[in-house]
Amino acid sequence: MDQIQHKFIQVDDGVKLHVAEIGSGPSVVLFLHGFPEIWYSWRHQMIAVAKAGYRAIAPDYRGFGLSDPPPEPQKANFADFITDVLALLDALSIPKVFLVGKDFGASVVYYFAILHKERVTAIATLGVPFRPPGPPPHHKLLPEGFYVTRWREPGRAEADFGRFDSKTVVRNIYIMFSRSEMPIANENQEIMDLVEPSTPLPSWMTEEDFATYGALYEKSGFETALQVYRYRATGGSSNVQDPKIEVPALFIMGEKDYVIKFPETEDYIRSGRIKDFVPDLEIKYIPEGGHFVQEQFPDEVNQPLLSFLSRQA
Repeated sequence: MDQIQHKFIQVDDGVKLHVAEIGSGPSVVLFLHGFPEIWYSWRHQMIAVAKAGYRAIAPDYRGFGLSDPPPEPQKANFADFITDVLALLDALSIPKVFLVGKDFGASVVYYFAILHKERVTAIATLGVPFRPPGPPPHHKLLPEGFYVTRWREPGRAEADFGRFDSKTVVRNIYIMFSRSEMPIANENQEIMDLVEPSTPLPSWMTEEDFATYGALYEKSGFETALQVYRYRATGGSSNVQDPKIEVPALFIMGEKDYVIKFPETEDYIRSGRIKDFVPDLEIKYIPEGGHFVQEQFPDEVNQPLLSFLSRQA
């Protein structure tokens, strides 16, 4: 971990983004995190690709980790993250890049590859398959207590999270999202209450890892995450006219990831319908992998990722 260097890059509206970096190869791999993650969630993959001769870069999004918050957090939206990726590439003089994203980061990767395909060599995503713009079809098939539905309700997640300190919120979400069951609360229950205080961290997460996440969310809070992270202001993606990804793609799915249990999701992936929108797609399943598969089973993620990257040279 000591080999990873850190710096700040200022983007167009004056926001300074924290960037972690390792390696000096001519080909660049840019990693985009999910929630409640930060750059640190890619530590295993960054070191692996750097050892293989690539330059690995992982930013914290605006409003996450050590990056500045948006100037007007209440106006933050999904398109800001796509713009920030482009600004980072320009600031670092990177003409083309391999993009890797997980969960919410996968969505940023997909739409960046559509909108700026001339800057993308290939993409790899984890946990969330590409779907064309529009309301996800599975949401209407799930009960009111589904965590996405709850967190879309203005003020509800803020009130739920506000009962705890930032470290406890991060701990609860990591525990909850590590399970194979979808997070669904009862009618008179909040999402944070799905985790008992005595529940231990996932076996693959150390207290040191947790302390890193907790400390950085203490700094950033959750305002931008709740505003932007998939549940709210997804502006930008809806303007895409031809939602097809035309670069080589790798999709890694843990078979114990709760996301695969979303209605219609597993069939959408396994039937190959996803290839209607991502024609040049390889799919890799990790049988025991959960939602945080890149941290849970780093070697099982690194091997197909490195193999995929090497074939795109």
